[in-house]
Amino acid sequence: MNAITLNHVNKQFGGVAAIRDLSLTVPSGTICGLVGENGAGKSTTIRLLMGALRPESGTIEVLGTDSFSPEFLHVKEDVGVVLDEAYYPEVLNAVQVGKIMAGTFRRWDAALYDGYLKRFSLPEKKAFKEFSRGMKMKLAIAVALSHKPRLLVLDEATSGLDPIVRDEVLEIFNEFTREEDHSVLISSHILSDLEKLCDYIAFLHQGRLLFCDEKDRLLEEYALFTGTAEQLAELQSDAVVGREASSFGGVRALVKRRQVPAALKLERASVEDIVLFLVKGEKNR
Repeated sequence: MNAITLNHVNKQFGGVAAIRDLSLTVPSGTICGLVGENGAGKSTTIRLLMGALRPESGTIEVLGTDSFSPEFLHVKEDVGVVLDEAYYPEVLNAVQVGKIMAGTFRRWDAALYDGYLKRFSLPEKKAFKEFSRGMKMKLAIAVALSHKPRLLVLDEATSGLDPIVRDEVLEIFNEFTREEDHSVLISSHILSDLEKLCDYIAFLHQGRLLFCDEKDRLLEEYALFTGTAEQLAELQSDAVVGREASSFGGVRALVKRRQVPAALKLERASVEDIVLFLVKGEKNR
C-alpha cells in the first residue's frame, strides 16, 4: 500500500491555480522530500492531504483512505503532523500539553513523550508563550511522534532548529522509518537536510510537479560542469539543463552526466544544485 496517493489534483484560490494536475505517490516505508520555491504549492499540498482544503478536481488517498471520506477521521490518528508553526495554548507548559494529548489520542504514549521532552531538553514548567521558535518546533515534533503514527507529514519541521538539533531530529525521522509501514512526507527549504534524509525528492514549481524521483538516481543522472562557454556549446543542447556565469569568467552548468563525453571533467551535483538550476531553467522558458 502507498502511504500517499494524489491523482490529477487541482486547487485554485480566487480563480488562480495553486496546484495544477498534481499526481504524486509516496510508497509505504519511504521518506519523500517536497521541495520548491516559496509559493510553489508545498503547504497547499499538505493541507489538501490532511483534508483542510478541498480540491477542485482529482483524488487524494492517505494510508489507503480517501482524505474526504468519513473514515478518514479515524485514519488521522495514524498521521503525525508538524506544520511550519506550532499552535498550542500560550499559557500551557509541556507537561500540560502532554496531558491534553493523552485525552486526544487513543495510542498516546506518555513515557515516550516524556522521553522526547528530555531528549530535546525542553523545559517542563515554562509556558509555551515563552518558548523560542526552535523549542516550539521540538515540542510539536515530540507530540507528533508520541501518538505512534504510521505517517509523518512535516511542513518545514526543521526550521528554526540549530544544526546540531536538526541532525538529531533527522536521525529520529530515520529511526521512525525503520518500521516497514512507517513513512514520511517532509517539505523543507534546507535542501541539505533532505539530501541526508530522503529516499525520494518531489519538486514542485508554480503548482506543477516537475519530477518525483529516487534521490540516488537524481544524483547519478545530473552533474556540474565548470569551464568555458565554448566547451559548453560543444555539448548536445538537451544535455544542458541550466547554466550561469561563474566567478572566474566562464560558465557553470547542470548537465546530464550520460550525455557528456567522458573526457570532460564533471563535479558531483547536490540536490540543492539540481533544484536551483531547474528553477532557473523554468524561469527562463
